[in-house]
This record gives sequence, C-alpha cells and structure tokens, in this order.
Amino acid sequence: MASLRSIRLSLRFVLPLAVALVLLAYAVLPLVGGLTVRWFVRDLDMRSRIIASALNTSLVELVNTGDRERIDAMFLRAIQDERLLALGFRDENGDLLYKTSTFPASLNRTISASHDLKFERLITLPQGPVHVATWPVESDGKRIGYLILVHDMSFVARRSDETRTYVIVLFAVLGIVVSLITVLVAHLSWRGWMKGVQAMLRGEGIFRPFEQPARSAELQPLVGDLRALLRRLDSERRFADDITLSWNPEALRRLLRQELTGERIIVVSNREPYIHAKAHGITEVQRPASGLVTAVEPVMRACSGIWIAHGSGNADRESVDRHDRVPVPPGHEEYTLRRIWLTKEEEAGYYYGFSNEGLWPLCHIAHVRPIFRNGDWEQYVAINQRFADAVIQEADSEDPVVLVQDYHLALLPAMVRSALPKATIITFWHIPWPNPESFGICPWRMELLEGMLGSTILGFHTPYHCKNFLETVDRYLETRIEHESSTISYHGNLTLVESYPISVQWPSPWGDTLPSVETCRREILASHGLSPDHLVGLGVDRLDYTKGILERLRAVERMLELHPEMIGRFTFIQIAAPSRSALEDYQAFEARVRNLATRINQRFSTGSYQPIVLKVEHHEPEAVNRYYRAADVCMVTSLHDGMNLVAKEYVSAREDERGVLVLSQFTGAAHELHEALIVNPYHIEQTAAALFQALTMPAQEQAERMRSMRALIRDFNVYRWAGRMLLDAARIRRRERLTARLSHGREHGG
Repeated sequence: MASLRSIRLSLRFVLPLAVALVLLAYAVLPLVGGLTVRWFVRDLDMRSRIIASALNTSLVELVNTGDRERIDAMFLRAIQDERLLALGFRDENGDLLYKTSTFPASLNRTISASHDLKFERLITLPQGPVHVATWPVESDGKRIGYLILVHDMSFVARRSDETRTYVIVLFAVLGIVVSLITVLVAHLSWRGWMKGVQAMLRGEGIFRPFEQPARSAELQPLVGDLRALLRRLDSERRFADDITLSWNPEALRRLLRQELTGERIIVVSNREPYIHAKAHGITEVQRPASGLVTAVEPVMRACSGIWIAHGSGNADRESVDRHDRVPVPPGHEEYTLRRIWLTKEEEAGYYYGFSNEGLWPLCHIAHVRPIFRNGDWEQYVAINQRFADAVIQEADSEDPVVLVQDYHLALLPAMVRSALPKATIITFWHIPWPNPESFGICPWRMELLEGMLGSTILGFHTPYHCKNFLETVDRYLETRIEHESSTISYHGNLTLVESYPISVQWPSPWGDTLPSVETCRREILASHGLSPDHLVGLGVDRLDYTKGILERLRAVERMLELHPEMIGRFTFIQIAAPSRSALEDYQAFEARVRNLATRINQRFSTGSYQPIVLKVEHHEPEAVNRYYRAADVCMVTSLHDGMNLVAKEYVSAREDERGVLVLSQFTGAAHELHEALIVNPYHIEQTAAALFQALTMPAQEQAERMRSMRALIRDFNVYRWAGRMLLDAARIRRRERLTARLSHGREHGG
C-alpha cells in the first residue's frame, strides 16, 4: 500500500512534467528545422560566390573563343564537390549555352521562363530541393552572360533529420533527469514535512505561538497555519468529546475551574445588560437592544463574576447598594452588575461625542464624516480612567481576567495594565476595524493604539479586521510584529491579535418559554390585522445609519414595483429601536426613515393594507423572538457591520427550519452563513430580487438552507466564542507563569 501511494505521488509529479516536455518539443522542432535551413542557405550563398569568383577569369576567355570542350571540362571538374550538383552558362538573351550533364531539365525551363537573370533562391524540383545562384560574367566591363550554380539540398534534409533526432533525444534525457530529481526532492520534502507535522501532533511546539521562528523559512507559512489550527483543535477537544454538545454554560464553568483556577471574570463595557427604568411611578427592568449584550450576557450568567457598565436608566441609582452594585438577572441572580455614573456633560463628550461621532463612523466608513473635538477626547480619557479604576477596585487578585468590550474603552487596557501588570486582559472589538489610511483620520490614533496594546488578547470578528489592525499598528507605531503568530510586541508587552467570530446562545433561551412557531405566527398576523396566509418580512435593528434600513425599504418598494401581485399579500415589519437620538445625524436619519416608510405606504396602500409597518420603539428580546418565529423572511442589509447577531438570532429561533435570511455581504455573518441569500445592499434591484426569491422559495429549499445554518450556529455558539478566548488566555497565563518561574530560578540559581 505504501509503495502504491509512492507510485501515485511520483506520477503526480512526473506526468505533468512529461506532457509539458512533449508539448515543448513539438513547439521547438519546427523552429530548429527552420533555423537549420537558414544557416545552410547562407552557407551555400557564400560558397556560390566563391566558386563563381574562381571560375570567372577562365570562363570569360573560353566563352569569347567559343571553346566548348574546355568549358565542359572545367564545369566537370568543378562539380566534383558533392554539394555542387550542376553548372551552366546563359547569355544575355537567356539562352543556356553551356551546361553539365547533371543540369536538371526542369530547372532549364524555369530559368528560360524567368526574366530575373540574377537571383539566389531555393527551388523544389521533382528530384528534390536545390539551391540556385546566378553570377554575372563580364569581359572588358561588358556583361556577356551569367554563370548558374546549382547545389543539391538533400544533405540539408539529412542534417535536419539528424538535428531533429538529437533534439528529441535531448528532451527525453532531460525529462528523465528532471523527473528523477523532482521525485527525489518531493519525497525528501514530504518526509521532512511529515516529520514536522508528526512532531506537532505529539505536542512539540503546539502551545508556543510566541517562540522564535523555525529555521526553515520555506516552511513558515505551513508551520504557522498548522500550529494555530492544531492549537485551537487541541484546546477545544480537551473540553469536548462531542463538539455539538460541549460548548454550553457547564463547559465554560468547567473551563474556568480547570484552566483558570476558578478565576472570577470581570467584564467592562459602556452598555449595561439590564436597565432599571421608571415610568408612571413603576420601575421596570429592560434589556437594551445590543449585540454586545446579546452575546456577553449568557457568558456572564455561565461564568458569574462582575460586569462594570455605565448606569443609564432613570431608576438605576435607586436599585444599587452603597457600592453601586446590583445582582442580576432580576429573580435569577447569577452575577453582579457594578454601575459607573456619568454626568450629562461627561456622557455628551465621552459617549455621544468621541465614541459615536468620532470612532463609530470612522470604523464603519458609512457615509457620515467622523467629528473629533479636543473636549470630547478629554472626556473620553477621563471616563476610560474611571472605568479602569473600577476594574482595579473590583479585582480580588493581582492577576484577574478582564474582558473589555468595544470601542468606548480603547484606552482602558493600558490603564489597567499599568496598575495590574499580571492581569490577563482580553479586549474584544465588536465593530469593524478600518484600513490604516482611514484610521489615520483620528488625531489621537497613536494613543488609541497604545491603549489597546495593553491587552493580552485583542479579538476581532474576522481575519480581515485583524489584518487591518496589524497594518495600522505597523503604520503608526514602532513595534515588532510576528505575522506567523499574529502577535505584537510593544514596550515589553505581548498582544495576541486573533479573530473570534461572535455568536448567540444555543439553544435559544426562549425556546422553552415561547409558544410554538405556528402560534407565534398566528398571533403576530392577528395583531397586525393580516390574514393567515399573508407573507411577512422582518427587519430588526437599532435606528442607525450603518444598518441599511433606507436601502432595505427601497428594496421592498422596488420588489412591489416589479411584482405587483405581491401588493396586498406581503407586509414588511421594521423594528427599529431608538438609538443615540440626542445626536443630530441620528435625528435626521430617523426622519428620513419615517418619511420613506410613509411615502411607500401612500403609494401602495389599499384599504387597510399597508406594505410597511414601522415600529420605532424598544422591544424586549422575548417579543423580538416572537417576530423571528413568525416572519417568512428576515432582511439584514447592513452597509458595514462587525458581525450582526440579528442574522444568527433569526436562524436560532427557527426550530421549524422554515424562513429565509437575506443577508448583506458587508456583515461578518456573511462569511459564515453561506446558505443565506447574500446581497449587496447598495444594489436595490439585486436586493429586491433576493426578497422575491425568498418569498417564493419552496419549503424544501428553505429547510435545507436553514438546517445547514442552524448546525453551524449550534456548533459555533456564544459559549464556544467565549471559550476560545478564555482557552487562549489560560495558555498565555501558563506561559507567563512558567517564564516568571524560570527567570526567578536563574536569578537565584547557582
């Protein structure tokens, strides 16, 4: 079996090479033949001139005397050369007066018919090709005729055949030699690669992403990719016999116990997971519309710990204790929420100003110009320091595990690092990272990068965002970047830059509490006055200009224009949670959305039917999931997005394996959910066509697409997202502790 595999491997190298050499030989042979003929023709031209010059004097005397016998004798002696076939002499009138017996008769007719009395050419006669040259013969300055020299070209054909045979043999030998060398090198290289892979599979070097590069430079890409892949698979396998069942809350708790010695997690974000809001004297607890909260909150419930966030609810202060803490979730307390308080001025500068008028449009490149002000930057620095101080206060050890969330807190990692040098700081950037040229717009780009490089691990949604970040750091800071291990060394700190595609909770937390899909659909349709067979499209977003809501509504309008049979049969429900309404850009955007929805409704409404239902209001997650389960189509048309968890929430909610997802190519989710209908939201006709395709898609195709997407989200859920980051953190903590022990031993050794 091994020899058979070896033969197959050899044939993979040899056969393409043999075919290439045969084709090359066929291309070269005509070229060699042509060159050979040209070389000999030039040689015969020169020989003809030499012979003519040697015979000229004697020939003139004999022609003038008319001595035929001596002319014939002279011609006979001259043609003793094997190459010279015949000689002849013609007068000015073109009559052939003297010739050898070997002079071809057909050539005589050709010369008699020619008016060109001086030429050198190849002529093909019945007996074969000949070279004919004429040379003028003059007496006392007067031309008396032409000497005709005929060379046999058959020897050229013989030489060409010999040359062709030589070329074929040369190529054959060359092919055999090159094939043997290629197979030998391939086998030796393969053995070397296999030994390296086997060593890695035995665990040698798998957990050392920061080691010096291997000596064999050509193997670096392979070694780097295999090391990263095997490290990840090995780490995940340690917590999973069955990957489809492993990543759940219990797996995360086990990971913390085994790998992080039960460390308490500290999460830091601007947005809080629960808001206490009072209306009409009644305090209610709400969950904000936020992908960050959707992803991180289940992780905190599994891991416990403390979540530090800005308290923005009007009843938040009333609900905390004297240390600004409150246990959450209400009624099922599993972790602690620590709130940070901001004045209106601080919130205006730090949150609305620098974060959302500066960094948000800068990173999304979404047709809104970023605005940077000195005052906003000063507030951003101050509030980041306030959050950092809270982390330091809540840390119960010198090496806590801190999860920093998003762009509001870019400076915090370095601030915490300065106070807690041994802390493991994982920063996750939930929005896209722009290219270096775009990021260079920010006046404080170096300060932001230095702050982020205080992180132990810096996570993004996609490898493309990681690449952009590495290039940005390379452009603006003096660092050492190891692209193989994706690490940055800056001022003695090492930061791993890695992609961790974020996901949602699996199974859906509402699966056991919500009614069946059929019941949800029936209730949603009834609440909007729609018939049971009415088709429903759904959009769920914050009211933000990056989400492509205007483009989505225009696509709905265009679909109704192209398919008027859908008027009265299809309604699109847009849930748009108010967001950052204190900013003028967001106020103007909300007005544009409302105006467009009104115009479309005025155009297509018939009786009580309206094609657009715009719900600019907050919806609790349970209510949103009812809409997910009722909708025939969910449209996610972001103009630029980090991941977009609405797409994954919709798929997760569809346990009936029905419904179609229309997904923007500019979301991180598009790199994972390939079975969605991927569209360019800027192309209105394309999006309209995808919407119609979704509405008319057969049930079997819907089930096949949805089944595949649900399997991916099941295997790559939010617990796996968090687990991967925590596993990397645990590995780095072990390495740092080992390095510290070795350094301590060397200092006190001897």
